[in-house]
Amino acid sequence: MTQTSLEEYGFVPFFAQQATADELQQGLIARVTEVQRSLVIVFDGFAERPVELAPALQEAAPEQRPTVGDWVTLDHKRSRAERVLERKSVFTRLAPGRKTGIQLIAANVDVLLVVTSCNEEFRESRLERYLALATEAGVTPVIVLTKADLSDAADSYAARARRVQTNVPVELVNARDKSSLGGVKAWIEAAGTIALVGSSGVGKSTLLNTLAESALSATSEIREDDKKGRHTTTHRALHRIPGVGLLIDVPGMRELKIAEVDTALAAVFDDIEAIASACRFSDCRHESEPGCAVRKAVAEGAIDARRLRNYRKLLRENERHNASLAERRSQDRALGKHYRRVMAEKKDERKQR
Repeated sequence: MTQTSLEEYGFVPFFAQQATADELQQGLIARVTEVQRSLVIVFDGFAERPVELAPALQEAAPEQRPTVGDWVTLDHKRSRAERVLERKSVFTRLAPGRKTGIQLIAANVDVLLVVTSCNEEFRESRLERYLALATEAGVTPVIVLTKADLSDAADSYAARARRVQTNVPVELVNARDKSSLGGVKAWIEAAGTIALVGSSGVGKSTLLNTLAESALSATSEIREDDKKGRHTTTHRALHRIPGVGLLIDVPGMRELKIAEVDTALAAVFDDIEAIASACRFSDCRHESEPGCAVRKAVAEGAIDARRLRNYRKLLRENERHNASLAERRSQDRALGKHYRRVMAEKKDERKQR
């Protein structure tokens, strides 16, 4: 069986120093390439294999369980993931629907390709949301505009994308033409891990397939009647593409709720934050307070009104979801204390018999 160096899968010293000598010598280190309900698919240097989660991982909080891109240690039978190594980065969102909690999207990502297209699907507000999550994760974001070949206003879309956040690179591509992907490839280091995110139908899977020069993922177009995409990628998966790098394709997400991104919002909306320092009140919400420098800047055309609306919307959403998470964690801690107390009482009862 041919062995592939784990370094080719991104096993850098940051992870190696967390493993024991025995784990390194016995080859009990693997990277998660897919996640299923009670199993994860890992690559251990020889092959991809399904492994179960150790009881401690099964019972752990969702954000502590392995996700795509994680490094895990295996038992000596190579049939069970024992623990998750500390992450360099983790890309998360709030769980969709009415659930409360953090949902992991991918771990140990170096560059996040935020993919959108040069048509009606393009939304600055959606890009701002993705950029906030990338910034909070400590991941370098790159905006990739697809379908440039189908638009007469591709340069206009690129200019709009560059105004979303200062210094975030923008790549304009035809996802079907590998000759147009030089800028994207430049971001993919030999042992780096890239994640592709964006709405369904914008060309993430096509981009992945063109980079790989093979059909790694099913593709589908945006519907012409409503410009909404069909979900072609149904699960997250890490792919190693020789000569290109490691890429994680993330399914289109209808809900991308944010929480715990206070610092990131300040970075994404740094223009608003800078002007806000001149507001009369330090806690100005930029809504109806007198002496608001931000609203004055909007009236004078220095800040786009849409951008301010989305900033306020994301602030409110972040505050609301932060409160929900704090309440959930408080309840979990109380439940844990109750469980430990009950177990201790049962143990005492057994001793007294």
